[in-house]
Amino acid sequence: MPRYTANVQELIHNLHAEARVLDLGSGAGSFNPGRAFVVRLDCERPADRRGGEFVLADAAQLPLADASFHAVICNHTLEHMDRLDAVLCEIARVVRRDGWLYVAVPDASTFSDRLYRWIYHGGGHINPFRSPGELAHRIASATGLALVATRVLYSSFGFLERFHFKPRPPRRLWLVGGGFPRVIAFLSYLARVLDRLLSTRTSVYGWALYFGSVPDSLETSEWRNVCVLCGAGNSEAHIKELGRLGRKILFLQPYACPSCGAWNLLTADY
Repeated sequence: MPRYTANVQELIHNLHAEARVLDLGSGAGSFNPGRAFVVRLDCERPADRRGGEFVLADAAQLPLADASFHAVICNHTLEHMDRLDAVLCEIARVVRRDGWLYVAVPDASTFSDRLYRWIYHGGGHINPFRSPGELAHRIASATGLALVATRVLYSSFGFLERFHFKPRPPRRLWLVGGGFPRVIAFLSYLARVLDRLLSTRTSVYGWALYFGSVPDSLETSEWRNVCVLCGAGNSEAHIKELGRLGRKILFLQPYACPSCGAWNLLTADY
């Protein structure tokens, strides 16, 4: 039986020890490096980072050698790039022909992205992606890497957490619960329940797109249980298998995130 991979962290762990990975628009780092050699690249130097070498540069003018990376990760970054076509050309230049590319972006038509842009006064989202097919075609044409799979991503509304706002949360945050983790967990749960009952897309975040020679079989089922703190998605079955369920509160089923231990509310996969 093949082993199925669903998220970027698992893809990284499946790379060989000599693999080189570019974390493009990384901030502090969008994944743990595992065995691979990781280069984090951003136009601003983070206060801290999750391992790997850091390069301060413009993604549209990469100071990196041709075909020097086995994989490129664009984890929630392309929506921020003001010279997107140039960025895609640079990705095509630095990734190997037998390499792969992972892209995760928000769907600008969703409630989640609109809420994010309202809370953060735009939040730097300058590229409004609304069609995974159109975006995939644009990326594949620019990079020469074929689309392998598309996966729908769900939101936990973790961007509402109070700690994201310095020195203090904005007043408008109080209209959506004040940024307290357990309130956000309940809002996320309610959005998923409404989606199931009314066939809406309130809890949808966007898409993950996989291009090139992805080193494993990919599962594209939709995991709605996304952690309010770390943003990790898990299937209902995986959470139960790990024994992460807590004591029920009336009809609500809490669970501890397998990645960070944060308190969340479980909904059934369907």
